[in-house]
Amino acid sequence: MSRFFSEKFTDLEAYVPGEQPMDQQYIKLNTNENAYPPHPAIAEAVAAARPLNLYSDPECLEIRKTLAGRLGVKPEELVMTNGSDEVLNFAFMAFCDSHIPAVFPDITYGFYPVFAHLYQLPYREILLQEDLTVRVEDYLNAAGTIFLANPNAPTGIALSREQIESILQANPYNVVVVDEAYVDFGTESCIPLIREYDNLLVTQTFSKSRSLAGGRLGYGVANPEIIRDLETIRYSTNPYNLDSMTLAAGKACLENDDYNMANCRKIIITRKRTAAALEKLGFEVTPSSANFLFVKHPALSGEEVYRKMRERGILIRHFSVERIKDYNRISIGTDAQMEALVAAARDIVVSC
Repeated sequence: MSRFFSEKFTDLEAYVPGEQPMDQQYIKLNTNENAYPPHPAIAEAVAAARPLNLYSDPECLEIRKTLAGRLGVKPEELVMTNGSDEVLNFAFMAFCDSHIPAVFPDITYGFYPVFAHLYQLPYREILLQEDLTVRVEDYLNAAGTIFLANPNAPTGIALSREQIESILQANPYNVVVVDEAYVDFGTESCIPLIREYDNLLVTQTFSKSRSLAGGRLGYGVANPEIIRDLETIRYSTNPYNLDSMTLAAGKACLENDDYNMANCRKIIITRKRTAAALEKLGFEVTPSSANFLFVKHPALSGEEVYRKMRERGILIRHFSVERIKDYNRISIGTDAQMEALVAAARDIVVSC
């Protein structure tokens, strides 16, 4: 870092995104992108987007109306953001401070501790149980703003809507943020609860189930008062946070959402088949409700599996955190890609 960098960030450890090779020599199963391309109508919508010499719509009216209809909510119950990371960022700014800590699991989405450090907020990490599940009782009366990825990442394990509701009921004086980046791959959304609980904020993204990881589009759903809080932060940082092409792409994506949901169903089937094949090879696989698997093998270290997969042209995600260093996260690709992964896994296990 330069000699000008503020000393308050001396200990800041930035979020490390998954490897993004610019060539195509690898089967890329390391960053949970959707294996299927966006609907063809999206390219046409982008080409016809608002001219780039004009600012984009800061209110995102057209896509908010379309998305509200899709979700069964009102436009004023939505905030549109640059990926769901941005609405999470806004939530840390809006609902945490020196007196209100952030509360989240010790093994979860890596951006949560980064945001806490960035804004110098107190935070508390709650240990997952030995089976890597969230113990609901640990979040009752948590005395802080709760952030729960559901399904969790990188484990893929989900809580039920009823379990989330019990956490909401036990924390009436603090916001509960439910990060549903992977919700369309096998669990229930908590969006129907936003009118029963004024302390609920649900975040979702177009990156996973809607094949727009490169489009950077996300949103938050909550009662209008919480949305106004988030909009205050948005308008105080970047009111033009979404460009015209992304807004056009998102609207066209929603207008063809049956295509996206059909792809999700294909991914779920492929996930189940791949999990079964890996288990036959001796891998332990968590019960994932996401578009990835979290696996380990008793005879191989996680780093060794990662390295040997890479040598065979397959990228998966390895984490160096002590509790999960023997695991790897594997995104669900096409059937052909997953067959290649299983074949590589078989070769690795036989040769160990």
